[in-house]
Amino acid sequence: MRGAVRLFGQSLQDIEPQEVADLRKRCGVLFQEGGLFSALTVFDNIALPLRELGYLDEDTIHDLVMLKLEMVEIEAWHADKIPAELSGGLIKRVGLARALALEPELLFLDEPTAGLDPDRSESLVTLIENLRRQANLTIVMVTQDLDTLVALSDRVAVLADRRIVALGPFNEVVHLGSPVYMQFFAGRRERHGRCDAPSTKGF
Repeated sequence: MRGAVRLFGQSLQDIEPQEVADLRKRCGVLFQEGGLFSALTVFDNIALPLRELGYLDEDTIHDLVMLKLEMVEIEAWHADKIPAELSGGLIKRVGLARALALEPELLFLDEPTAGLDPDRSESLVTLIENLRRQANLTIVMVTQDLDTLVALSDRVAVLADRRIVALGPFNEVVHLGSPVYMQFFAGRRERHGRCDAPSTKGF
């Protein structure tokens, strides 16, 4: 198989290191387990990408970190905690705040609701959806949580046998009926109700 990868219209083949660095500044990543540095406080985890820029003073960094905490609905008094003192839901939100630190245009989410109970999962999904609208974000998400998929996705890519076997709007993909992935779609939970096909799920 052959192909090309382009990010923001720019080919990633034979790209210069400085161009890679510039593209990365336009992206944010929320890792599955949060990916926080265990020895750093909540504040310093979020401040890290801002300090890496090398030209922001500490007062500006402080204001930006507090803004990001507010954006992900975390009270300021959590800023001095370390990750070991946080619940799973707070770890996800701090990771999201760090992912948003540089005002990215593109946000990558790796299983954003993994390990969360249903209430915290739904709360995080609502937050992400609100942030997407407010910041006009493009989100690329990997998930096996079907409710999260239904709530957040406009287009779905189904991966099987190391290739994309289906790509398109959610309802179109689940109606294709391929045996490769229909077993995964079967038995879909009904919380969001975007799919009108009987006994189907989103991926």
